[in-house]
Order: sequence, then C-alpha cells, then structure tokens
Amino acid sequence: MEVILLERVAKLGQMGDVVTVKDGYGRNYLLPQGKALRANEANIKGFEERKAQLEARNLETKKEAEDLASKLDGQTFVVIRSASDGGNLYGSVTTRDAANIATEEGFSIDRKQVIIRQPIKVLGLHEVEVHLHPEVVCYVTLNVARSPEEAELQASGKSIQDLAAEEEAAAEFEIAELFDDIGGATSDEDEGPVATPETEE
Repeated sequence: MEVILLERVAKLGQMGDVVTVKDGYGRNYLLPQGKALRANEANIKGFEERKAQLEARNLETKKEAEDLASKLDGQTFVVIRSASDGGNLYGSVTTRDAANIATEEGFSIDRKQVIIRQPIKVLGLHEVEVHLHPEVVCYVTLNVARSPEEAELQASGKSIQDLAAEEEAAAEFEIAELFDDIGGATSDEDEGPVATPETEE
C-alpha cells in the first residue's frame, strides 16, 4: 500500500513523503490515526493544497511538545508496588502506570506516548522514553519501590539488594553479640562458688 505521510513517522519518513507500507500497518494504524492518507492523485493534490496548513499545525504542536518536554525531561516518579524480598515485582509496571502517575503529578501524557524498552519486573530506578511528538522525545525515571521510604533510599543511590545485604549484616552482628553475651554469662556461672564438704551436708 502506498501512503502519503501527514506527519513525521519514525523509520518511515517525513511529512509529505510517499512511502510503501504493509497493508495491515497502513489500514490498522497509519490511516485511522490520521498519520497518513492513501497515495492517490486526489489525496496527493489535496495534501499539496493543505501542506502549508499542516506544516503550521505541526510546528505549533512541536513547540507545545518541546515546552512540555523541557519540564518533563529528567523527572522521577515514584511507583509503589508489592514485591518479594528479592525485589521481584508481583506483575510488572506498564505504560499505563507510567502515564497515570505522570498525569497525577500534573503532566498530561497518554500511555501511547510512553515507551518501555525492557519490561519492568524488579524494584529500582528505570528510565523510560516519552514521545510527546514525532520529533520530540524526553526521558523520565520510574522509581519502583514497596514504600515511599524505600523509594527515598533508592533515590539516594542504594539498591534493594544493598539494603537487604545491610539488614542481613546487621542481623548477623546482633546474633553474634547475643551469643557473645550468652557465652559470657555461662562462663560467669562456671566461676560460681565452689562446693565445700560443709555445704554438701
């Protein structure tokens, strides 16, 4: 299927380019989303007439996207999730979760604009892409934790594994101290009064 692009589409081309795409991709994505028109004479002529208007609209939306990107880029959003002691999530963090949390914080983004390259299935800090416009991309960090306190620790640079190791070391130290105390108490008892023949009677 030949289509004429009404906006820049990644890996396909710029606005006004006539490109060949698979029928399904054109019919199910590009045409319904308003990103392209079938490349026939009438549509190409219509595009030429509307080109200045489309370019002006594109510049306007690009500027709006750049304004939002300047505020959004580098932001960190805390996502609270249940997880095992090892830090594995019960489920995963999705594009919908990322969009909802960003929207709650006052940034209006849609889940279709969020790109998660690797599934988020563990606690920690995860960088995700936000495509605000075909030509504007910014990055945000999702701080996935079991509690706000844990999120603060992660933000300071400690991982869940570091915290678990510290807790384990502290527990082992306490146990060792406890055994030292018990050992000291039993040695004190051994040095108790020695029985004499008079006390045995």
